[in-house]
Amino acid sequence: MAVGGNQNGNSSEQAIQRLLSLLEQLSDQVQGREEDKVFLRELLQSRPLQALVFVYNRVANHKGKGWKPSNQNASLLGDQILEELRKGISRDQQELCQLLRDPHVKGLLQTHDQIARKEFFPVLPDVPTEVDEDEDTVKIVQLVKSNEPLGATIKYNEATGAIVIARIMHGGAADRSGLIHVGDEVHEVNGVSVLGKSPPDVVSILQQTQDGTITFKLVPGEDFFRARESRVRVRAHFTYDPSLDVQSPCKEAGLPFNKGDILHIVNQDDPNWWQARREGERNSRAGLVPSRQLQERRIAGMRDLSLEKKEVFPRCQSPGLKEQKSRKVKKIMYDVSENDDFDREELATYEEVAKLYPRPGLHRPIILIGPPGVGRNELKRRLLATDPDHYKTTVPHTSRMRKPWEEDGKEYYFVSREFMEEEIRAGHFIEHGEYKGNLYGTNVETLRSIINAGYACVMNPHPQALKLLRTPELKPFIIFIKPPHLDQLKETRIRSNARSTFDETCSHGFTDEEFHEIIFSAHKIEFLYGHMCDVTIVNDDIVKATEELIAITKRVEMEPQWVPASWVASS
Repeated sequence: MAVGGNQNGNSSEQAIQRLLSLLEQLSDQVQGREEDKVFLRELLQSRPLQALVFVYNRVANHKGKGWKPSNQNASLLGDQILEELRKGISRDQQELCQLLRDPHVKGLLQTHDQIARKEFFPVLPDVPTEVDEDEDTVKIVQLVKSNEPLGATIKYNEATGAIVIARIMHGGAADRSGLIHVGDEVHEVNGVSVLGKSPPDVVSILQQTQDGTITFKLVPGEDFFRARESRVRVRAHFTYDPSLDVQSPCKEAGLPFNKGDILHIVNQDDPNWWQARREGERNSRAGLVPSRQLQERRIAGMRDLSLEKKEVFPRCQSPGLKEQKSRKVKKIMYDVSENDDFDREELATYEEVAKLYPRPGLHRPIILIGPPGVGRNELKRRLLATDPDHYKTTVPHTSRMRKPWEEDGKEYYFVSREFMEEEIRAGHFIEHGEYKGNLYGTNVETLRSIINAGYACVMNPHPQALKLLRTPELKPFIIFIKPPHLDQLKETRIRSNARSTFDETCSHGFTDEEFHEIIFSAHKIEFLYGHMCDVTIVNDDIVKATEELIAITKRVEMEPQWVPASWVASS
């Protein structure tokens, strides 16, 4: 047997090696996504697959030989042997007696006998056969009761007065049974008629069940089909607690989640309530979550109410700011075609996502967004300094005249105003603005050239630039640099003697008005653009924030990341 096992193992390994060799030979000839090829290669090299193939071969070799047990009373046989050896005096006899008395060995023999005799627990009681002749076709379904919820919701049919199965939760007890379907009418629960009762009455009957089984008498629905499990994954852009949702059809069946969680949407048949699991919890019962349509209606309703109360970012100064005196303002680029600093907010609910696998030599650009004064420039400078041969940043274009000591392409690309205006009209500038009669901006070609050269590009643009950056072509990884709360912001900046970045001279520390402006601007950016960000770093300590930024960028280059599904489809 040992030799046969080795032969099976060797043949399995040889077959997998042949597949790997064939994959390498055909990878350049067959069209397909690189991440699919990487996945297939890793799968063929994985030890679990090799073990599975080995087990399959062993089972296949015994096909047709039968698996009947030689004895169904191993436990009794063990007792008889023990009785015979009780008076034995040899060392081997005493050791065998000790083994047969061991509780674990006794339990093993008893389990063997139960399996051999097919005495599987639980044993369901006989299904009742007494059915009224005039009654509709019924089916009797018995489920073993456990601590697990039933995994089904019910509703009251006002037209017929019947209790009807409203939905079956994927992965729940009802779903696994394959016997209870959406649309089935519930006539009895454990022999108690539910006709004329309300859904809470039925729930109460179920909760009072004491024995090990629950028996349903059901009238099958007319048009039953088993819904296939969806493969859709989404990133949630809001936090949900079903216990606080007054509209939930069943709070106990709800699935709580946090903003940023990846959810596997397994069923979207109901226009208002989807069934979902958290990604990675494949064996768990699905729970109810608000559908995209329902959540968008809720958000729109809340914002309409907020607008009536003038609570959504009124066009006035931020809290805590007094009228500021005119001062020399540092130039900040943004799209001059927009009248407002920020776009109208989107109704961010769910975003369909897929995993994007890193590709050697092709790095995703790192985009840092945040309010002025939060420390984005310093974080970018420190990240670039960690590996200047790996990290690069874009060089902006300008229409102003080059000064004698300036070098074209180092701090700026110096071009004509006509060229910049033409490129802006063509949509080739990620961001642009005008300062003292001169145009400044960042051309998307400079970003492409850095990516195509094999570098990791680091940028800190105005948030409006995300509209042009967040595309399937560029696939940026966006990091929101967030300030700590106001008191800590003041404490850390004053302690480090930080200079104000709100004007060009940087000749003084931050004022109270500027601290309030940082907090308020961060709140606006998070509200309007937070759903586009992959991760948030709170810059309460520049050293700690830098270490966190470096760790994140390394992780992006080494590990697969969840991105909009369209980015993977276009790869």
